[in-house]
Amino acid sequence: MIVCVCRRISDRLIAQCARQGMSFDTIQLELGVATQCGKCEGCARGVWQECAPSAPVAHLHTAHPPAPSHPAPANRT
Repeated sequence: MIVCVCRRISDRLIAQCARQGMSFDTIQLELGVATQCGKCEGCARGVWQECAPSAPVAHLHTAHPPAPSHPAPANRT
């Protein structure tokens, strides 16, 4: 999706730059995003925040059941 109409900058390009560790200021300097009319700045910053390496990532904690203290009886058939 095009985020910055003035400079024809897509969300994919902003995300790619963010994943490479570029700051939003650097993205503005290099790509010109949100430097002309400014209407895209909120959306562009949102994409950058979601994709920046410092963005919080959900951490799922998987609890393992405790090991039995004694072996389970074998099935006898």
